[in-house]
Amino acid sequence: MPDRPHADEALGLLRGGLEARRSPISESTAQDVWLGFLRFGRQRFDTALTPESDGLLFQYGTYAFGGPPMFTLDFTRQFDINDDDAEHDHYLQVHCELTYPPDPALHELGSFNSWFFHDAGEDLDQWAESLGCRVERLRGRKPAAIRLYEEPV
Repeated sequence: MPDRPHADEALGLLRGGLEARRSPISESTAQDVWLGFLRFGRQRFDTALTPESDGLLFQYGTYAFGGPPMFTLDFTRQFDINDDDAEHDHYLQVHCELTYPPDPALHELGSFNSWFFHDAGEDLDQWAESLGCRVERLRGRKPAAIRLYEEPV
């Protein structure tokens, strides 16, 4: 689709959308970032019209990635990247990751994940609404860090 941006533009578009707010990303709450991610999630990209070519992932849990355990809330957009023969080559994931200091109340939330895929017959607004209560649990908590990055998987 020539009028849609390519997946390699996604990180810049996510960052630009989050930075368009009046306050810096570093001062954002989970709710702020979630709403920004949903705006980004509504923007369609130049992907194959297959059910799993453009997905949104909401996930959280307590993890120790090379340091002390931190509660991590990760909003991810995943694109199926095809080779020149239109065959699957790899996925590109664009992450918006919020980390929180260790806290027993957050640890008790356990881990959770939920996917949404464009072109799979699902409704984005219904998916987002079903996750609102999970974001609400972080109300009043400031993330220790917010990181935007992309990776091939």
